Amino acid sequence: MDKKVIQTEYNVSGKSRTLRFYELNKKIIYFAISFVVVFIISIGIYLNLKEKNRILVSENYIQAKIYIERGEKEKAREVLKQIIKSNDSTYSLLSLYLIQKQKLITDNQELSDLYQYLLNEIKFSKEAKELLILKKTLIDTSLVNEDDLIKSLSPLISGDSIWKPHALLFMGDYFYEKNEFFKAKEFYLKILNLKNLNEEIYSEAKSQLSLISND
Repeated sequence: MDKKVIQTEYNVSGKSRTLRFYELNKKIIYFAISFVVVFIISIGIYLNLKEKNRILVSENYIQAKIYIERGEKEKAREVLKQIIKSNDSTYSLLSLYLIQKQKLITDNQELSDLYQYLLNEIKFSKEAKELLILKKTLIDTSLVNEDDLIKSLSPLISGDSIWKPHALLFMGDYFYEKNEFFKAKEFYLKILNLKNLNEEIYSEAKSQLSLISND
């Protein structure tokens, strides 16, 4: 009997402590529960809006291509520029490439600014970002000096980027066109020293070196 009384008193005491804890902290408990519920609902709303926005962006991209087919290039350009500013990692990139491919913007400074916008505002994979840097540098050839060109390509040239051979070939061709053959040769030779090199790039570098030797 004594054990049952002791057990009963223990249970009552435990419940009392729980009730006292609840009474003292019920506002905090309600707040915590409310916060969790609101957080879950907010995440759901955010994901739903994000999906709807992505669908809208994809529809606008299709509409821009329709405008291009109709020859309504001004409308296409404005829609594609809006998509770029939507900061969608896929469609913003596709829109800029389409603008450039269709020559909807011919001003190099404006194109360069759009590339820089994407580099600043969107987090891309390492390979995608490096390709953007390379494409931007190709545009910047007429806008900046050789020091700035080399500086912009340095992450590709000095690292293990898959675009390293392309960057080296670009700089070699850049100096070749300026008749600065010593500098051009330096970049072409770096290409030939790379391992697992694409045969087309290897042949191009070797061909350019042959031309330099004959000059």
